[in-house]
Amino acid sequence: MTATLEHANLTVRDPAATARWMHEVFGWRIRWQGPAKGDGFTIHVGGEDSYLALYCPAEAPNPARAASYDTIGGLNHVGVVVADLDTAEARVRAAGFTPHSHADYEPGRRFYFDDDNGVEYEVVSYADGAGPHP
Repeated sequence: MTATLEHANLTVRDPAATARWMHEVFGWRIRWQGPAKGDGFTIHVGGEDSYLALYCPAEAPNPARAASYDTIGGLNHVGVVVADLDTAEARVRAAGFTPHSHADYEPGRRFYFDDDNGVEYEVVSYADGAGPHP
């Protein structure tokens, strides 16, 4: 049996604003939106086979208190594969975010950026056709 990751759920300040930049940067669409746990609100944004659930509780969410890499169960980053890394980087900049930690590695190229919720994203391209490691 092989399992496929369907979605991850992130707590954000403003699901609509986050879904908007995700559409502008990654071309993702809103798949569903509505009431959620604890009188909160959620937007599912992504493609046909996977998405991110963007959740906001009824009361303002608390900011992260510790670095995710130092916290058991912390979310370290979300990885997104794109066909054209340079175009993706231009879209990230146009959305108001600052790319960092650029690197070429086998089998692709990548950079990272942090959104306005403090979530780090890794954007990677396997344009040479090698694809991700199995």
